[in-house]
Amino acid sequence: MRHIAKWLLACLLLPAIVQGQGRISGLAFGDFYYIISHYNAELKNQNGFWIRRIYFTYDQDLDDAFALRLRLEMNSPGNFSAGNAVPFVKDAYLKWKLNAQHELYLGISSSALFNLVESVWGYRSVEKAPADLQKLGSSREFGVALKGKLTRDGVVRYHAVFGNGEGTKSEGYRGKKVGLALQLFPTDAVVLEAYADYARAQAGETRTTWHGFGAYRTEAFRVGLEYEAQHVKVEEGADRDLRYVSGFAVVRTGEKVNLFGRVDRLLDPNPKGASIAYIPFAPTSKATLWIVGLDLAMSVRVHLIPNIEVVTYDADELNPDVYLRWTFYVTF
Repeated sequence: MRHIAKWLLACLLLPAIVQGQGRISGLAFGDFYYIISHYNAELKNQNGFWIRRIYFTYDQDLDDAFALRLRLEMNSPGNFSAGNAVPFVKDAYLKWKLNAQHELYLGISSSALFNLVESVWGYRSVEKAPADLQKLGSSREFGVALKGKLTRDGVVRYHAVFGNGEGTKSEGYRGKKVGLALQLFPTDAVVLEAYADYARAQAGETRTTWHGFGAYRTEAFRVGLEYEAQHVKVEEGADRDLRYVSGFAVVRTGEKVNLFGRVDRLLDPNPKGASIAYIPFAPTSKATLWIVGLDLAMSVRVHLIPNIEVVTYDADELNPDVYLRWTFYVTF
């Protein structure tokens, strides 16, 4: 794995160094964390340092119509075990600018599932968008994507995907996924989105996911609200549903200080909850996630973000999960 990582890094660096073209960028974020309480008693008082994400990205414009992106991602293990940050390919796509309004992506590119929601929320360094966190789908799609404007003024936009439905992995089953996000930007401050997808990711199982999202955003304040639902139909066994409501607000309280908060209400237990990286949920109960934090901008590229995450459960026998985190976020 170490030799593969070196080879990939060389592939990213050499074109930029030799030709003097392309752009290299990246980011890193992680935390010092302390778990005060947890439904899993073994995690109580667990604490430590970890890096939750590193990006290393190479972008190059090939000509006026074509561009490519190669990106590596590395993460510390999210199951509270010791281990190294292992690199893998996060993005690898060719972008074709069809005209002034439409772009075609071929390869591994961003999913339409929560791309807009995550960008408006703005604090992926603190926590994933709800659909990503609760494993309703991947942040990437391996296949073909089409993005663009349906009106010349950009008020109506879209993001359509057709792919494997297995994230960054190559296809392991002959099923496919189709998804479409329709976005409305009636003013500079208001954004609305309707999304739906259908996936047959494995034999005997299909998934239908949809959401509605709305937000209001200015330089000093932004607020968003989302409802999402996923229905999983299986040939053998009981079908299952996962629904949630999520809302967030971010307020600028100083020139370099933001105060933010978010609440996710799970309307159904998540059977995949225990496997959620860095913040496992009890899989047997409805739950509510509470997030509060401060964003301290030490510079344009360096942020320190103390925050608290609390998960409360409807089931009385489950203790709440309480995480204290001192998060750092760096871009380059």
